[in-house]
Amino acid sequence: MITESIKSLFTRDLNKLKTEIESYQIEESLWKIDKNISNSGGNLCLHLVGNLNHFFGAILGNSGYVRNRELEFSLKNIPRTELAQQIEATLNIVISTLDQLSEDDLAKEYPIEPLGYKMTTEYFLIHLFGHLGYHLGQINFHRRLLDVE
Repeated sequence: MITESIKSLFTRDLNKLKTEIESYQIEESLWKIDKNISNSGGNLCLHLVGNLNHFFGAILGNSGYVRNRELEFSLKNIPRTELAQQIEATLNIVISTLDQLSEDDLAKEYPIEPLGYKMTTEYFLIHLFGHLGYHLGQINFHRRLLDVE
């Protein structure tokens, strides 16, 4: 069943996201930017949390989450412990939403067109997994490059 595979992959990578955030040796480095790196690891983390809470929680799970995408990139200096808690809460939303979806639900059209065209829910969830992996790699690179004194 693809739902179990999707749950496993999101669990793996959201836990990896939490590990990446906790791996910054200098907490302030989470928020550093550089002339060639315009998004900090902290802001990318907030973006992933907002993205998944919106597209899983609000759209599919009717969680009531209200996304403010602009704040995902403008907020700064959120404590690492709070980011870790947000990641854990996001994982819970992803899993509880997936637990509500049947194979038939995955084959249905996703309720909105975030990519500008119609697609199945399954297709969009796979897209979201790719989006998570993309930014997870950026956070890893950001940490290795800018987490220095």
